[in-house]
Amino acid sequence: MKDRIAVLIPCYNESRTIEKVVRDFRRALPDAAIYVYDNNSSDGTGEIALHAGAVVRRERMQGKGNVIRRMFREIDADCYIMVDGDDTYPAEDAPQMARLVLEEQADMVVGDRLSSTYFTENKRPFHNMGNGLVRLCINRLFKSDIKDIMTGYRAFSYPFVKTYPVLSKGFEIETDMTIHAINRNMQVRNIIISYRDRPDGSVSKLNTYQDGAKVLLTIAKLYKNYKPFAFFGILALLLAAVSAIFILPVLMEFFSTGLVPRFPTLIACCVVLLAALLLFIAGLILSTLQEKDKRDFEFQLQQVSHQYRMLSQASGESRRASAS
Repeated sequence: MKDRIAVLIPCYNESRTIEKVVRDFRRALPDAAIYVYDNNSSDGTGEIALHAGAVVRRERMQGKGNVIRRMFREIDADCYIMVDGDDTYPAEDAPQMARLVLEEQADMVVGDRLSSTYFTENKRPFHNMGNGLVRLCINRLFKSDIKDIMTGYRAFSYPFVKTYPVLSKGFEIETDMTIHAINRNMQVRNIIISYRDRPDGSVSKLNTYQDGAKVLLTIAKLYKNYKPFAFFGILALLLAAVSAIFILPVLMEFFSTGLVPRFPTLIACCVVLLAALLLFIAGLILSTLQEKDKRDFEFQLQQVSHQYRMLSQASGESRRASAS
């Protein structure tokens, strides 16, 4: 049966905070179903969440992306609220996020920490710098205006969840889903939320350097996949420029003397220029395939929307039958 609102909480060793998170969201969204997905915790996180009133399920494959993949496959809802289990995000903002999805047809609502208290509350300066860098890169590369790329507090519509291919395994998942929403022309809304740092004794699972490098590599990979003509065009332009710089003196000498004394340089420049041409052609071909993929996605989105309407109708009939 489909839930009206489903609160999704991926967790790994959050025993100090998970009970409060579950109770806060139960109070803020009394009619919501609260799901805690325990990702191999060793501190009793799942048991604590169960006693607090959450539906507890487990994902054996380690990594936040793997947990979200399981969540999105298993749960049907009109609105999904995704939040971390570390008690850094206030539950009081959840009703407004749900309203934007349910009443204003937003596909993804981004809880924006960076415009409020994040930089003063967060005690890890490299995290602060990394968040700003990722936001700048994505907004420039994809011509968007997302205020907080890596926030763990988001709301989603049913069509977004059921058409989003979860390929990332770890903390780069937020970057991946953000770029997916931008590229698929989905309605993204930003709302400013307050942020509080983790309480004493609660430890972040995010490795600043290792996970930060994965996020930057994810941006580069997705830019190649979603903007192939621009990506390969830039590489082609760089190679063509390098070839031109080195071949120009050879050509000038040939026009003035009729001789080519540096054949290795000429051959190398021609090879580099040929590589640039091949990259340009590859960009053209892949951009054509990307346009076809966009058309296929729109067709898939129509199918999911039809499925959603049928599911909503069946859920409504089931509720009416239960009430009578």
